[in-house]
Amino acid sequence: MLTVTIREDMKAAMKARDELRLSVVRSMLAAFTNELVSKGRKPTDALTDDEALTVLKRLGKQRADSAEQFLKGGREELAEKEIAERAIIESYLPARATREQIEKAVREKMKELGITDIGGTGKLTGAVMKTLGGNADGNDVRAVITEIIIP
Repeated sequence: MLTVTIREDMKAAMKARDELRLSVVRSMLAAFTNELVSKGRKPTDALTDDEALTVLKRLGKQRADSAEQFLKGGREELAEKEIAERAIIESYLPARATREQIEKAVREKMKELGITDIGGTGKLTGAVMKTLGGNADGNDVRAVITEIIIP
């Protein structure tokens, strides 16, 4: 299970005295506990891998948003820290879908749903995201859809 792997990595980070990794791993475990409590379960329970992946994706998105805000505010050193933390979080996520995989899924869903114009992009985006199992960024999917529909 992913939670067990992360707990083992926390021990390894402690032994290696890797402060950044240790901090990130601890924050991930805290987020897992918060998720359990918010679902009305005991903090000693374990999240399923799917639930843990959902939490990790949320944490990665938060780090990306924070880094973007820091860059806009001229705080590059803080942005770099957020980017490094995001990289650690994303190392636990499955590989992202490639552009070719996204394009293939978009073309298949367009045929399946009969979408030929820009009016069906919302429905198409949702269907493609479901097909790819959340392994693609929504912005990437929308970009591919826009390129295909509006050549």
